[in-house]
Amino acid sequence: MKLLVTGGAGYIGSVVVQRLLAEGHTVEVLDNLSTGHADSLLEGARWHQTELLQVGEILDSSFDGVIHLAARSLVGESVSHPERYWHGNIVATLALLDAMRSAGVRRLVFSSTAAVYGEPAGSSIAESDPTMPTNPYGASKLAIDHMLTAEAHAHGLAAISLRYFNVAGASGALRERHDPETHLIPNLLKVAAGEKESASIFGTDYPTEDGTAVRDYIHVLDLAEAHLRALEAAEPSTHEIYNLGTGTGTSVRQVIDAVREVTGAEVPAVEEPRRAGDPAVLVASGARALERLGWTPTRQVREMVADAWSALGHEVETPAHGAPTADPASAATTPGTTTPGGTA
Repeated sequence: MKLLVTGGAGYIGSVVVQRLLAEGHTVEVLDNLSTGHADSLLEGARWHQTELLQVGEILDSSFDGVIHLAARSLVGESVSHPERYWHGNIVATLALLDAMRSAGVRRLVFSSTAAVYGEPAGSSIAESDPTMPTNPYGASKLAIDHMLTAEAHAHGLAAISLRYFNVAGASGALRERHDPETHLIPNLLKVAAGEKESASIFGTDYPTEDGTAVRDYIHVLDLAEAHLRALEAAEPSTHEIYNLGTGTGTSVRQVIDAVREVTGAEVPAVEEPRRAGDPAVLVASGARALERLGWTPTRQVREMVADAWSALGHEVETPAHGAPTADPASAATTPGTTTPGGTA
């Protein structure tokens, strides 16, 4: 297929492009590099450095589909500057849908988020759970989901929304490089590398096995695979929604232990009070993605940490002979998302 990937120079987008190229697809990337990186643009993909609002100048009938990852995605910024999210996410996506309709491109995979659920009452989140976003970022993504449903019914769009939980890991040199960095694993690796003095554990009195918040982590390579499967599964006049997660939770302390094991560093962690609005446990139910896409994640937290550490140019510690090498996530008994989940 010939595909346009919006946001293809970002963390997730670049890994998706890498997988598409490996599968023999023809790929063009639209990215304004506001948060992406020019050195993440892969050889073999044609790059358009422009705004999503100008996508009509790129799309034509030769394209078979679009993977739409370009978006503003900082929760704090969305609260202080919500207009940026109405324009950058909602208005820009409408421009994309208009261009797709005009060009006759009728297949779309959309990068959504578990932030659309807000603060769910239960610990395991299914696609049927109520959507009650607590910030403009989540609200903008939910609005786009509604747009896709209407577009599918009215104009025959084949659309799939993928709601991510906590994405981590790396694929070769393609890694997380957010500014500011709010995600747990890359921040812990900064401590391991000596770039930060310590990490903060926000909350040690949660009703979990070790008292720290539990979240659901998914490797970026597993996530990329889900996009390829969604491309194949999208049906005309239908908008499907899938949560992407492992169905297994890993606590903040377990992630810290994995970072210590992989890096060989002490990784000091300071205990802090809970942050307002941080639930104890957030885990995705991946049953629908397994049933309908045949997709299930295969990589665990230790591998996410090891790949991210290697991408920074460091050696991964090998456990001593005879030492247990089980992934920390396998020890988590509580089935965890959209926020880094208790540390920074």
